[in-house]
Amino acid sequence: MRMKPWAAVAAAVPLAAGCVAGPSAAPARASSGAPQSSSAQSPSSQVTAAPSAAQSAAPPEVPPGTTASWLVYDRVKGRFVATRHAHRAYRSASVIKILIAIDFLESRRTVSASDARLLKIMLRESDDDAATAFWNRGGKGAIVTRAARKLRLADTAPPPASKPGFWGYATLSGHDVVRTYRYLLDTAAPRVRETILGHLRAATPCGSDGFDQTFGIPDGVPGRKAVKQGWSGFGLTPPVRCGARTQSAAISLVAARAADSRVPDYGRPVLYTTGLVGKDERYVMAVLTAHPAGTTWRSSVQRVTRITRDLYRHVS
Repeated sequence: MRMKPWAAVAAAVPLAAGCVAGPSAAPARASSGAPQSSSAQSPSSQVTAAPSAAQSAAPPEVPPGTTASWLVYDRVKGRFVATRHAHRAYRSASVIKILIAIDFLESRRTVSASDARLLKIMLRESDDDAATAFWNRGGKGAIVTRAARKLRLADTAPPPASKPGFWGYATLSGHDVVRTYRYLLDTAAPRVRETILGHLRAATPCGSDGFDQTFGIPDGVPGRKAVKQGWSGFGLTPPVRCGARTQSAAISLVAARAADSRVPDYGRPVLYTTGLVGKDERYVMAVLTAHPAGTTWRSSVQRVTRITRDLYRHVS
């Protein structure tokens, strides 16, 4: 995915408990069916949940110079089981494509064959040209504004007004990513839910820009999963091409033309791994990371995969 940057840094202020717990408390459709516990509470923006007696693995360690946020929601227990800096703002990179897809599908009853193909490659291959097509047709930043209002996303905002075309410069947080997945699982219409999650369950190893999408959840968590990855700031071409069908401009080129102090972590490479993991997609997981300026792709993916692997071992 060539990330087209996001922007407008939203204040990372936790909501009241009644607003943060996420969308509908209906039983998880793909889990054991246990209803959401009444003890579900807002994730702390600072503390990782302490291991229970059944958890032998320690929580992840974050290497010096790396910024990391994570949030894991257990759909069986109906509560968050691990959280770190849940409301910390990040530029969205390609994770915004989930909101673009929700907004597009919920605005119409039918989808043409050509648009269905664009949705497929946008979500499976993280194709940026497809995302840009939907972005322009949907009103650019208005897409983010509509989705944030409807899903009650606390930290999500459109790109700066001066950069309306840069969907990758929108702002989001781990909290809002998890809330978006929970909306798809528990609230969205079946047509919307199955279209988007069906594509994420079939995510390809390679992005359409030639970058390898298997870092984080795909490599670090066992079993089947639905995933949406994001990356930004690693140059125009991947260090080792992943056999994709096209070559497209990476975020660093876009960033060089659109620097903005309101874009979170501008100048630092970022990697995000998000999705549904575990038996019957029990856990909703988001791991967002920013790495030291000048860091390599290889070292960054190793860090985020290690953090994700240790986080899953910690909660499962």
